[in-house]
Amino acid sequence: MAQSWINGIVAGTVVPYLGPGVLADVRALADGRPMPAQSDDLIIAMNDGKPMSPKLMYEFPRAAMNVELKRGRSTVNKFLMRTYGQTDWTRAAVHDWLAALKPHYVIDINRDTQLQDSYAATPHTLVVGIARLGGTAWRFKLFAWDGMNYAEVTPEAVNPALPVLFKPMGTPRPQANNFIASDADYVDYITELMGGFAIPSHVKTLRAGKRYLFLGIRFNRDTERMVMSDLVYGSAQPVGWALIEQPTAKEQRFLGRMGIEIIAGNLPDLLAHDRMASSACA
Repeated sequence: MAQSWINGIVAGTVVPYLGPGVLADVRALADGRPMPAQSDDLIIAMNDGKPMSPKLMYEFPRAAMNVELKRGRSTVNKFLMRTYGQTDWTRAAVHDWLAALKPHYVIDINRDTQLQDSYAATPHTLVVGIARLGGTAWRFKLFAWDGMNYAEVTPEAVNPALPVLFKPMGTPRPQANNFIASDADYVDYITELMGGFAIPSHVKTLRAGKRYLFLGIRFNRDTERMVMSDLVYGSAQPVGWALIEQPTAKEQRFLGRMGIEIIAGNLPDLLAHDRMASSACA
């Protein structure tokens, strides 16, 4: 099974869809602390190392909304910029794996820059989700990477032959503070996502008939499920596979309805299989 995923990623028929679990092995170079990526870890990091109330610990968007209401949206943005744009981190094994495969299309719901770093030597198009931004009907920004710099481009100027890195929840690079974080951000983004205004036209064409490999993501929360359902619209049937070691009954029901097969396993197993296959071919 793993080899068929890898072949599909290389051929462009299978799209990697990356969640926070792909960053589980990432550590800060300065002090060795783990990168906060999962919801609980993000909330605690945003709250100066302390948990928030049980109600706010439910998920990061709720906690971020609370901070935004009390201290302003800029406080949340500054935290995310400091975490993902101003801290040096070790590389995730999954990102090294993807850097070797160079998929033509990747969806990454994390807010770090490791996927972009994997394509540093490869011209590509970066799609960044935005919310609550006036002056545009769209809920995305497009940037063309030429191997040295990003330049913002219009949908009409996109080169469809280039790989597409889709960062729906934002990234600190190349522009600061483009993040989907609080409940208000998600309400705006998901509403426009459902209306078709959060996905560029060339990505709508590119995604038609694709299958997806979900890595490092759980589907117990409505937020992740709503975002995913719209991002994979127009996929092949069945939709794809989710690598989940111990799925909950809620995940099993939801993914079953979606046409996504649950594969009981973890990321180290997948990477180990690929290393063994590579060695056998050497």
